[in-house]
Amino acid sequence: MTEVVIAGIGQVPVGEHWDISMRSLAARAILAARKDANGLKPQALYVGNFLGPMVSHQSNLGTLLAQNAGLEGVEAFTIEAAGASGAGAFRMGYLAVSSGYVDTALVVGVEKYTDMIGPGLEHYIGMGMDYDYELMQGITTASQAALLMQRYLYESKAPREAFAEFSLSAHANGAHNPYAMYRKAIKLETYERAEIVSSPLNMFDIAPYADGAAAVILTRSELVRPSELEKMVRVTGSSVVIDRLSLHDRPDPLAFEAAGLSVEQACRQAGILPKDVDFFELSDAYSIFAVLSLEAAGFAKRGEAWKLAQSGAFRLKGELPISTMGGLKARGNPLAATGVYQVVEAVQQLRGQSGANQVAGARRALVQSLGGPASTAITHVLERCT
Repeated sequence: MTEVVIAGIGQVPVGEHWDISMRSLAARAILAARKDANGLKPQALYVGNFLGPMVSHQSNLGTLLAQNAGLEGVEAFTIEAAGASGAGAFRMGYLAVSSGYVDTALVVGVEKYTDMIGPGLEHYIGMGMDYDYELMQGITTASQAALLMQRYLYESKAPREAFAEFSLSAHANGAHNPYAMYRKAIKLETYERAEIVSSPLNMFDIAPYADGAAAVILTRSELVRPSELEKMVRVTGSSVVIDRLSLHDRPDPLAFEAAGLSVEQACRQAGILPKDVDFFELSDAYSIFAVLSLEAAGFAKRGEAWKLAQSGAFRLKGELPISTMGGLKARGNPLAATGVYQVVEAVQQLRGQSGANQVAGARRALVQSLGGPASTAITHVLERCT
């Protein structure tokens, strides 16, 4: 398979874009990515979207977004994997280019969360769970995460404040990200006083849903001029692993087995070990997800990721920086678009374009997106070309 590089990136600020349509959000990200890639024209467009048919009343997004971005005639369709939809679209773009099927592929993740308000919205987001045995029985994504956190606190004997560091670190990083929804650091006292949403989860344990769009251009390395390789980033590993959809069907709900296997497979493809990466863009839709992902990937022993977090190991200057631009918690969680935002942010780090959030000497990144509580886990390894 041929070497695949990321030639261009684009994103719009994450937030509540009441006056901007989904097609316009996507177009802005696409145009920014094409400009960054010196106008490369793709032969295929892969769209990551979750809520479009239900919330925005729009399907067939591949055709709509291609037409709106002036890309008529290209192959285009939508990939859906709940919160991992954007990462799934990125994998499709990677496979299309690496197989030689196309020279250049465009990937865009887009979500227009604010196209609906009211209790029905939470129901649609919950459709990423098992409808018959979870959603219809009254479980929400937040209460599901709360059950995991409660079990983790019981098994690990961790204090309740053990999860605070993940929110504090994310908000500290988000403060310097111009595309983040929340750009203000918080103090421990703020976290501890936060309103409980679903015990023991409080407001700062949950990433806020939002609108957003991010895009990347993928192409073959031999099609790039040597002078342009300096800003290019290679995709050296890619893996998708699924688990049982319902938590009650898993022998060990705290294991996040799919997340661990996906990291293992992506790193094996890249010819590295997980410890060889310089930072980890993980899925922190809920703080408990960050903990379980780190333990599943082998960066911490079971029940001890919170201890490493309290030691500063996951801060920007720590042993393994995570959520370097604020993660889902501070950047915001635009659902299906999240996986593409994570790639864009990793590319910024590897290019040395992250400003105050720059990870010193970053050359290799691990990026993982989760659909549900690791029901679908999609992991990529990205490396600087030079």
